[in-house]
Amino acid sequence: MVSVRLKNPRVREFIADARVAHLATADSRGIPHVIPLCFWSDGRRIYFAIDNKPKRGNAGTIKRMRNIAENPRVAVVIDHYDEDWSKLAYALIHGRARIVTDASKYSLAIRWLRAKYPQYRAMRLLRATNPIVEIEIERVHIWGARFQTAGRGAKR
Repeated sequence: MVSVRLKNPRVREFIADARVAHLATADSRGIPHVIPLCFWSDGRRIYFAIDNKPKRGNAGTIKRMRNIAENPRVAVVIDHYDEDWSKLAYALIHGRARIVTDASKYSLAIRWLRAKYPQYRAMRLLRATNPIVEIEIERVHIWGARFQTAGRGAKR
């Protein structure tokens, strides 16, 4: 699996500044499931936590985690809506998801998620009960005038 580095600084900034993304997973039969999520990206990977907000079941039994266990191929959409449609934009990211097992990578992801979202600072997040999922970025499709350079179309 070869990860994609987001080379366009406008795309990296768009992703870094976004407060919410939408994660699409599918089970082994291909039945889709889409949820909003808070995330952090290092430009090659996207990270999200199964946090302490109310959910049905524990971290391992919620639908997104069951789907990732059955089918690690996922998609993430980060978009911006504006009444001025010339400002519309999105990034569609395809990749493979896995639970972070490395303690130092887990700590780093928690640190960056807490830096981005103050709500996480008040939560007790532990590897045993609050897994971090890492999505290795494989493909990115972008759309929107904000990504264009002078005289050129949108590039990754």
